[in-house]
Amino acid sequence: MSALFEPYTLRSLTIPNRIWMAPMCQYSAEVSGPDVGVANDWHFAHYAARATGGTGLILVEATAVSSEGRISPADLGIWNDRQAEALGRIAAFLARHGATPGIQLAHAGRKASTDRPWLGGGPLPEEGEGWQPVGPSPVAYDDGHTVPAELSKDRIKEIVGEFADAARRALAAGFRVAEVHGAHGYLIGEFLSPHTNHRTDEYGGSFENRTRFALEVVDAVRAVWPEELPLFFRISATDWLTENPEDEREGWTGDDTVRFARDLRTHGVDLLDVSTGGLAPRAHIPAAPGFQVPFAQRVRTEAGLPVAAVGLITDPVQAEKILADGQADAVLLGRELLRNPSFARHAARELGGRVHAPQQYHRAV
Repeated sequence: MSALFEPYTLRSLTIPNRIWMAPMCQYSAEVSGPDVGVANDWHFAHYAARATGGTGLILVEATAVSSEGRISPADLGIWNDRQAEALGRIAAFLARHGATPGIQLAHAGRKASTDRPWLGGGPLPEEGEGWQPVGPSPVAYDDGHTVPAELSKDRIKEIVGEFADAARRALAAGFRVAEVHGAHGYLIGEFLSPHTNHRTDEYGGSFENRTRFALEVVDAVRAVWPEELPLFFRISATDWLTENPEDEREGWTGDDTVRFARDLRTHGVDLLDVSTGGLAPRAHIPAAPGFQVPFAQRVRTEAGLPVAAVGLITDPVQAEKILADGQADAVLLGRELLRNPSFARHAARELGGRVHAPQQYHRAV
């Protein structure tokens, strides 16, 4: 049987296949009133379609642990019970139709308070829908973006607690995988990278100090997440700054990622979701099919931590080869699952595998 359709077990959880849905923001929640950050019919239909399409694990998009942690006003949240209840409806449907429900817990940091991408994605002023972003240091993402307020140590501790509270709500809502979002230049990634972390206290400077906040979040989430359920961490394996000799900006590197992966493993992380980039504007990223897979393979080989590969994986044969060659333990699909919610079913027909399908669709299996 194709490796894509082999079940995968982490702790006591078995995911039915290795075709997983990457978290992708929909920017479609309510932006005002009592339903701010609450999942609605769009989110239900969006995730349900990928479940009935045979996807093994569905990671719900970056879900903010606080209102200030949203990327845009229309992001999902999980800082209150109303939000968790709406997400629970989605998690229950996914589980009922054979997909493992997962959720990404996130804080946008200095990249918060921006508009929806189809409205330009630019920074929003506080006098409108926006708010004051925060970060490890007062360094704006780009020209024209708001300078973030530097987080105090007390506020850092509060955010760690907000991640734990979000994990408790996610568990009560029925999610079986929690992923801490440490990638793409959002808050945790901002602490990791010397490009954005200019602190001189115990949260800045050395590698150990820059990784401290991330590990505190992981420890807090792991403490409330059941021992029998897996915890993921999403990372940008490189900022794509040091790889370009013409870019003199200092950043996070592939070597840093391998070193950090070893720490994450000892702190109870079960799998690293390996992406890249997102921290620095105008970084040169050599995007091509599978361009991020070698970073995942390094972590798997050198750190001994299971990995999922992501990034321009669009073809069943390509995905199968990544697993068969030992480059990753699973593949995460993003845009391809937006284009084709039933990618897993189509891949199963092409490669001779089997995926779950609702009775109503059996005539098309």
